[in-house]
Amino acid sequence: MFIFVGLGNPGSRYANNRHNIGFMAVDEIVRRHGFSPWREKFSGLAAEGRLGDHKVVALKPQTFMNRSGQSVGEALRFYKLDVRRLVVFYDELDLAPGKLRVKRGGGAGGHNGIRDIDQHVGNDYLRVRLGIGHPGAKELVTPYVLGDFFKAELEWRDALLAAVAEEAPKLLEDDTGARFTSAVALRYRPPAAPEKGAPQTPQ
Repeated sequence: MFIFVGLGNPGSRYANNRHNIGFMAVDEIVRRHGFSPWREKFSGLAAEGRLGDHKVVALKPQTFMNRSGQSVGEALRFYKLDVRRLVVFYDELDLAPGKLRVKRGGGAGGHNGIRDIDQHVGNDYLRVRLGIGHPGAKELVTPYVLGDFFKAELEWRDALLAAVAEEAPKLLEDDTGARFTSAVALRYRPPAAPEKGAPQTPQ
């Protein structure tokens, strides 16, 4: 059994924010693989289903991003699961828009949701980092991540989420996510990177 956690902030106000791409990823996995309806559980919303031979619980913490670890800790303790059975999907400023990286363990990289999970359960879990790009200046980060995706970004975002959901069973096939990463790369090509220093213009 595994727990797939998507990170984001609850409520319609934040639903389309870049910071909520983790929520969007698990929503798409639940939809494509016919999981149960979402229900309130573990200070979050949980849905159950199967990916290949494994039972998977999808979880969207409703505690707001900075307290995500509370919800994740509750779920792991309830199912008596080791933290290595945890997969977390979240936004990554330091990856170009549409890029994807998977790794186990490591630091939080300035991501408050990841930092809180690390504090509650440790850091030896699989991280699926979904690139949203960087606005270019530190003072622009908060409005950028809490802003909605531009219309021009929706094509790559939706294609990335579709590939992630389609290949999600491969996350359970090895300990590093390598097969998943390769499968997504074959299915999806991220947009060309903008020139360094080029501003990201809303459309």
